[in-house]
Formats: sequence, C-alpha cells, structure tokens
Amino acid sequence: MIFKKLAITAMTGATLMASSAMADTNHVVIGTGGQTGVYYQVGGAICRLVNKNTATHDINCTHKTGGSVTNINGLRSGDVDMGVAQSDWQYHAYNGTAPDTFPDGAFKELRSVFSVYAEPFTVIARTDSGIKKFEDLKGKKVNIGNPGSGNRATMNIVMEKMGWTTGDFSVASELKASEHAAALCDGKIDAFIYVAGHPNGSIKEATTACDAIVVPVDNEVIHKLVDDNAYYAMTSIPGGMYNGTDTDTATFGIAATFISSTKADEETVYQMVKAVFENFKRFKKMHPAFANLEESKMISDSLSAPLHDGAIRYYKEKGWM
Repeated sequence: MIFKKLAITAMTGATLMASSAMADTNHVVIGTGGQTGVYYQVGGAICRLVNKNTATHDINCTHKTGGSVTNINGLRSGDVDMGVAQSDWQYHAYNGTAPDTFPDGAFKELRSVFSVYAEPFTVIARTDSGIKKFEDLKGKKVNIGNPGSGNRATMNIVMEKMGWTTGDFSVASELKASEHAAALCDGKIDAFIYVAGHPNGSIKEATTACDAIVVPVDNEVIHKLVDDNAYYAMTSIPGGMYNGTDTDTATFGIAATFISSTKADEETVYQMVKAVFENFKRFKKMHPAFANLEESKMISDSLSAPLHDGAIRYYKEKGWM
C-alpha cells in the first residue's frame, strides 16, 4: 500500500508539473493566408523557428489561414496575436484611410515587426481567353478574390481607378486563392487576380495544368496609382518562372509585412523576431520567395505602421538602429 500511494503521489506531482508547464506556455497565433500561398509559408516558417526553442522562452506558435484584411481585423479583435498583411492595407488600417474596408476607423495600436518580400499584383489568364493586357479583362470571367483578402481589397482599388465595377465582367467570382487555379483550367473563369510572392505554388499549378500566361498590368492609370501612393512600386515578374511566359511581365506591387499590435507584449515579440534573425540563413531557405531577403531592408522598407517595441529592442541590440 505504501508503494502504491507513493506511485500515485509521484504521478499526481508529474501531472501537476505538466499542467503548470502548459499553463505557463505563451500560445501565439499568427494569421496567414491560403495554404497554397506564400503567407501560409511565412507563418509556418516563423513558427518552426520559434517552436524549436519553446523550452527556453516558453512560446508556442501556431498559424491559421486568413488574408491581409482578415488578419488586421483579427489583431484588432484579439483573434490573432501576429499576422501577415500587404503593406498597403497595413497603411490604410493604421491611418483609417479605407473606411469601406476598415469601418472601425484608424487602428493606431497596429505595429510593424518586419517586412518580408515583394508581392506583385499578378494577373493569370488562360491563353484561349484572348486576354493579352489588363484592359482585356473587361467583359471576361474574372476571379477578383474572396472578401477579406488583400487580393480583393487591392483589386477593388484598381477597379475604382479604372472606372470599373463588377458589372463590367461577364462573371466576377469570389473564389479563394486555393480554388482559382482549378477554376481557370476548368473554364469557369478566364483569369484570376493574385497579389502574391513569386514563385507561387498556385500559379505554377495553373500554368502547368492548362495553357495560361502572366498578363501585364502597365498603363497610365496604374502608373498614376503608383505615383500617388508611396506603398506601391512598379515591378516585374521574371520571365521563365512560369510555363507560357518567357519574358519579364511589367506590373506594380507592394510588400508582404509581418505585423502585430500593442496587445502583444514586448518580450514575446522580441523572442519571435530573435528566432527569425538568429536563424536567418535557415529562414531564407524555407521558401524561394525568401531567398533574396536582406536584414537591413526588412526592418525599414514598406513598414506603414510604427515598429513594435519588442522588435525595436532586438534591432537596437544588433546595432541595426
């Protein structure tokens, strides 16, 4: 009986210790994007680097799908602790300059952590659709993106500048990014819009499964949009990256940024940033879109909201600020 009691006591103690350890762990949720997109890969890469040292800093990281606008709203509501978002929607959220998208007004608690990679505004069209340039989308079946995504929000702005409405397309579908490649090759749509890092798995799927091309987005309206907004820049998608398009394709773009809010404590953000930059070579190998990242640009370029105190602390320790 004595040994039995000792065994039960030891087991109970171990259980209590495990429960205590679980209670002390800081669970961080990152809002990303569709599973075929690079946002999802960003969240996964960061979580892998953070979680390998959970025993040291007591932070456990998970990530879930969403999109730029959904992630920013999730930070405001507390549904996520960190997220990935386009630099333009980071700007609009912080400054309250897109009331239709962010009806709650300026989100002054929004904070930048670092930028990640360039995201060109990309149009993919089936070759037999007759679409050769952006203006040719008018009258066609186009996936303009699902509500809550940065794709859709940016497309809404471009449509407004072009003087278009959804009625200018024969079909304006709202498919998620994970669905548009199949819809294109099945003939349900003629083209889709995707603001994404390259190379991109969904675009590779579309251009491999059927004959499709990358369409230029390069006209006077687009150039004026870029000139009027510092968070946009003209860019190009390299030729040869996708089947069907051998030459560089002109377009405009923004940057993917990693963000948080003042609700996230300084120590947590510090440890998240440290996990990435102390393992920077490994991070750059986790996706082709990360290959050309530079620390100096990540902590300064395309950040439309103030840096989080936890990020500033790490950058100062490194002598980068």
